[in-house]
Amino acid sequence: MYTRRRRRYFALMCGCLVLFISAWAFVRLWSVPAAVAMCVVAMVIPPVAAMAGNGRGRGDRWWDETSGDPKSDEWWDELDGRKPPAGRGPEDDKKHHRRRP
Repeated sequence: MYTRRRRRYFALMCGCLVLFISAWAFVRLWSVPAAVAMCVVAMVIPPVAAMAGNGRGRGDRWWDETSGDPKSDEWWDELDGRKPPAGRGPEDDKKHHRRRP
């Protein structure tokens, strides 16, 4: 998935450069307003390319990735509800559970 995003970013940025360079290399000789319009379009492409390059695809399972730090992974598992807090099991939750009056 990373390769597809990188290629999409590269294609968009190449298109941006082609628009910008061609606008001032030879399009300006025929029409300055067209060259300015091409530059405006080229100006919009880099933020779009950054969003396309950093967006996650449908098949990316980024929420299951581990960070490599066991303490951090344990903390995130606890927050996500995958594991009980350290030193506590499901039976401890029943002991410390308070009933509402």
